[in-house]
Amino acid sequence: MGKSIGVIMTAKNWTKLFGEFKGQWVALKDDEITVIAHGKNASKVLEKAQDIGHENPILFKVPASSMTYTG
Repeated sequence: MGKSIGVIMTAKNWTKLFGEFKGQWVALKDDEITVIAHGKNASKVLEKAQDIGHENPILFKVPASSMTYTG
């Protein structure tokens, strides 16, 4: 049998994202919290992040409205 590799996932507090960047694309650092660029166009946000030295940021579209999900 092969070895299984466990992945520990931790919850991230994105409250700030929903308050400040509602409806926008954000580029995040690897910590998944720190915003390094934001805007309405994903390509431009990626370009901004890369221009300041972040080659592969995490891109995330912040919803325009919040909703509750339980699953």
